[in-house]
Amino acid sequence: MQTPVLIVGAGPIGLALAGDLGFRGVPCLLVERTDGEVIQPKMDMVGVRTMEYCRRWGIVPWVYEAGYNRDYPQDCAWITGLNGYEFGREAFPSPKEEKCPPQSPQKRERCPQNFFDPVLRRFALRTPDVTIRYNTQLVEFTETEEGVTARLRDTASGEETVVEASYLVGSDGGASVVRQALGIGMTGEPTLTYTTNVVFRCKDLESLHDKKRAYRYIFIGPEGTWATLVAINGRDQWRFSLVGDETRQTHTEEYMRSAIVRAVGREFEFEILSMLPWVRRQLVADRYGTKRVFLAGDAAHLTSPTGGFGMNTGIQDAVNLSWKLAASLQGWGGEHLLETYEAEQRPVAIRNVAEATGNLKRMLSPRVLSPSKEIFEDGPNAGAARIEFGNRYTELMKREWFSIGIHLGYMYEGSRIIVPDGTPQPPDEVSSYEQTARPGSRAPHVWLKDGQSTLDLFGKEFVLLCFESGKPGTQSLLEAAKMRNVPIKAIDIDNEAARGLYERAFVLVRPDGQVAWRGDTLPDDPLALIDTVRGAVRDHTPVKQPEQSAV
Repeated sequence: MQTPVLIVGAGPIGLALAGDLGFRGVPCLLVERTDGEVIQPKMDMVGVRTMEYCRRWGIVPWVYEAGYNRDYPQDCAWITGLNGYEFGREAFPSPKEEKCPPQSPQKRERCPQNFFDPVLRRFALRTPDVTIRYNTQLVEFTETEEGVTARLRDTASGEETVVEASYLVGSDGGASVVRQALGIGMTGEPTLTYTTNVVFRCKDLESLHDKKRAYRYIFIGPEGTWATLVAINGRDQWRFSLVGDETRQTHTEEYMRSAIVRAVGREFEFEILSMLPWVRRQLVADRYGTKRVFLAGDAAHLTSPTGGFGMNTGIQDAVNLSWKLAASLQGWGGEHLLETYEAEQRPVAIRNVAEATGNLKRMLSPRVLSPSKEIFEDGPNAGAARIEFGNRYTELMKREWFSIGIHLGYMYEGSRIIVPDGTPQPPDEVSSYEQTARPGSRAPHVWLKDGQSTLDLFGKEFVLLCFESGKPGTQSLLEAAKMRNVPIKAIDIDNEAARGLYERAFVLVRPDGQVAWRGDTLPDDPLALIDTVRGAVRDHTPVKQPEQSAV
């Protein structure tokens, strides 16, 4: 067999990468050693940036219809037990009622992996360019200057197939066979906690306790934070996580049943659907690949799920890598373009996994704070003590609940295919986010007309936004792009809000939606700009920038 791109691992990252390649008209083969069924969903929150990509792909309605109860509230509460005391909660509306933030045409969505994977699979298979093979294992591969030769095995029949590909991408999880074959290590904290997850079914769990409904409950006892409970479908399925420490422990089903009963605070009937012991880690791959082989998702970075950054960072990997693979295969990508994948995405992963670990430490802080015993009792001062403790914990946890800066504020600082404009790098905030069209940043969202966002203009090609029509130089830039076969279009924008936010007369946006360049006048040498943004030159700043002024 021959394929331009071979993707190993059909979790959400592999599926998104295959789908985005198909979206760009690039054939690929995606293989997965399992049957693809998700027994233990590893994620449940689709971040706002991922939803912006879903909007680009035209699959937002599929996410809405995937199966999660969108009328279910998204509150987070910290309690001694479902029939115990509540210390506090952060109230959030249901997915159906939650409003989009002003910085985006989309918002986060609850769509656990058992729902989201089928959505992405449907997206990937929407085009004939994508082939998916389940129960297919990567046995080995060899890389040459011209491409990659891989040996695959059907796990049911044992039949082997040799595949020749131009590129191989390992999105095959934390124990990545691809990463190990490349001999790439990972740096960080290999063990944060040993945790055991149980997915169980219970009809009308809410009738067994007096607490208001919540998407996530955090259980705090005299020993500190010891477990969490998360709504998997907003109906009758729940994920209970018994949070351990750095000590490996293997728990029986009987032990986990007793822990769940403790959390609920009474005996009740429930069905255990699956159990999974796992390790929270804070690790990032030392390299993201070679000339022909790349890592994405958990194969490249492992993070605590506190904050919901893992899968969403991996989707960014997929979108960043996809357009660069497409450019290289279609002949317009420069020889240094694929090198920028690691340069751009690895710093984002380091930032995000560190923030997730910070969230974990804040969640587990009662273990360090050693909460007073009276907050678990009925003494005369217990009520006031619980309020005081709850207020402190609520304030501490806000950073996890409000993290739009992590999802939208990432910057590709120092990338050789980004042309800096001399403006200072803005602060990298977590809980707030101010849109900017500074090169390297996500191109800002502004509503234009008839429900169209500026983000709807980006996706398959470079886009030159023109906020002052009639200025000279536009045609010369388009002709320079045509000389290099770079797909590009110019769009006049007559919108004062967009003009003020983008700040320059011209803004060049990449296929992934990041700003590559901006200026009040187009450069005298447009070919130099095109060669820079397509990765054809090594020099970081080959484009002479004219003096800039805000539009």
